[in-house]
Amino acid sequence: MLYHWYELSHAAVRPARIIADAGRLFFNNPLNPLTHTGFGRHAAAACEVFERTTRRYGKPEFRIKETTVDGQSVAVTEEVVWQRPFCRLLHFVRDLPKERRAQDPRLLLVAPMSGHFATLLRGTVQTFLPNHEVYITDWQDARDVPLSAGHFDLDDYVDYMRDIFRYFGGDVHVFAVCQPSVPVLIAISLMEEEDDPSIPLSMILAGGPIDTRVNPTVVNKLAEERGTDWFRHNVITSVPWPRLGFGRRVYPGFLQLTGFMTMNLDRHLKAHKELFDHLVRGDGDSAEKHREFYDEYLAVMDLTAEFYLQTVDTVFVRHMLPKGEMMHRGRRVDPRAIRRVALMTIEGEKDDITGVGQCAAAHDLCVNIPADARVHFVCPKVGHYGIFNGSRFRAEIAPRIAQFIRNHDLRSRALDDLALMSVSPAFEKAHLSPELTALAFTFAPANDSTPDPMVRKLKDQGLGRLGQTDDRDNNAFDAPYRMLSLASSLFLEGLLRWPFPPGFGATKEPFEPRR
Repeated sequence: MLYHWYELSHAAVRPARIIADAGRLFFNNPLNPLTHTGFGRHAAAACEVFERTTRRYGKPEFRIKETTVDGQSVAVTEEVVWQRPFCRLLHFVRDLPKERRAQDPRLLLVAPMSGHFATLLRGTVQTFLPNHEVYITDWQDARDVPLSAGHFDLDDYVDYMRDIFRYFGGDVHVFAVCQPSVPVLIAISLMEEEDDPSIPLSMILAGGPIDTRVNPTVVNKLAEERGTDWFRHNVITSVPWPRLGFGRRVYPGFLQLTGFMTMNLDRHLKAHKELFDHLVRGDGDSAEKHREFYDEYLAVMDLTAEFYLQTVDTVFVRHMLPKGEMMHRGRRVDPRAIRRVALMTIEGEKDDITGVGQCAAAHDLCVNIPADARVHFVCPKVGHYGIFNGSRFRAEIAPRIAQFIRNHDLRSRALDDLALMSVSPAFEKAHLSPELTALAFTFAPANDSTPDPMVRKLKDQGLGRLGQTDDRDNNAFDAPYRMLSLASSLFLEGLLRWPFPPGFGATKEPFEPRR
């Protein structure tokens, strides 16, 4: 029933959202005299904040249309080259002669199946496109996969990875971001044990929870304290009609998003208050960065219940892989079998999702990989999001990955200066501020040196409350309704608070409210 109540709440707010969107268009119309007044700007800003905090965000698009190769702009198109019910393999095809494309290494980005869509790695794709043939796993939303397609658990995930590796016939390097590090390591272990010729040339594991007993974070401790049964009884529900996956048992994306936002709600409230201020001042660039970040961050997908619960149980509760107890369809997984695949692990110094040392534990398991085929790098001043996106990723991590790939690739062509990996102008334009990217994957409470007055006011009213709560307060609608309260407050502030000032209609200076 939880999912049904969630859908009902969205339906109930829809008329107000439509009215707010109409109000935004009305007050932004250049032919409307009110558009050029302080009242009009505040009303338009309030309407937009309300509409954005109550809408449903669909699956984003990659929107990668071009890249730069050898100093020349090259068109990029997406091509589906492999497909199963729960995953598509996308190839970002650069408009180059086939012979020229064949000179660059093949790089498979395994996107995390943990609530967000593969587009979260858009910046990662754009960073590597100039010098690599890039592919990515595009995991499908479980609520849109009919029951007739069957179930999907961690064992199926491993089988998908083995099939994808065989598609490349051994000519590929694998970059697994966070969650897929475990199934990728399992798949390669099984293939090595079988002497499968289609094993990848190298595997790069970034922020992967290989051994969550090492330097445990809040996420790890929560899983161990609650246990698998708690998650089964409290976060698993059924997809409602009329979704294609009607009746499928899932871990809803909105629950995971609620958890992320509740743990750091003050900063999200402040970000939306700042959006309101940017819109009033006409700061279009800052407002657009906010829109781009939250269009991606608030778009979430459902996970099948069996995959989620099996992952929680084997990886976070029982730690079966590092203990040597991991099984795949009744067969024990032995990472010691890996000997031909080069290994690189990457961690962030300030990662509060996967603690430092958890991913590096892969080196302790893969003891038969030669020493000259191993690399470990801890990037300073970087959190979970920063190990695969952002300026430090482009400057410090991506060049190391590119060099590692070249060192273990069959091709002989090398780049003169890997540190100067080009990034498309479109990506640079869309670069998000550190304040927004810090919200992507962080459970750390806000620590602002100069707290925003509006945030303090909201906290006094019980909004943005952090810390321990009892089970009655910790529910799926907690964070969304607090965000809705903020949107409503800004809406009323924009429409009702304003006395008309002298010089009503002037446009030279931004109008400041009368105190």
